[in-house]
Amino acid sequence: MTQVFFYHNASDPIAAAASLIGKAFAKKKPLLIHAPDAAIADALDRALWLHPPGSFVAHVRADSPLAGETAVLITDNLDAPPQCERLFNLGADIPAGAGRFASIIEVVGDDPEVRARGRERVRRYRELGFAVSFFDLAGRG
Repeated sequence: MTQVFFYHNASDPIAAAASLIGKAFAKKKPLLIHAPDAAIADALDRALWLHPPGSFVAHVRADSPLAGETAVLITDNLDAPPQCERLFNLGADIPAGAGRFASIIEVVGDDPEVRARGRERVRRYRELGFAVSFFDLAGRG
């Protein structure tokens, strides 16, 4: 069963995502990052050079020639994901084929509209039969 982890109340969702990705990277866990919005993908790409502070999270775009050698991949296309263990969803919707992944991580900002869209995704994940857990990031990024 797919498990979904919602990290909510992020004052800076990109920084929070970079921090969570850095923690997974430190544990040598492969991670596929779904970023269908090019501006968000670019912002995360830049943030991964700086988070966690003083380090670098090795990452590439999924279409890079180095994708097969890199544990953290950023993509806007999940038609043929290179791995299906962990998906970090930075999209506003549940990606097609979400059930292929063992776990999905979502970061939800503190903006009321963003929170409402997050609540809708929670409802839809539950309808799909996924287990959903919550972590409050209030005051932590």
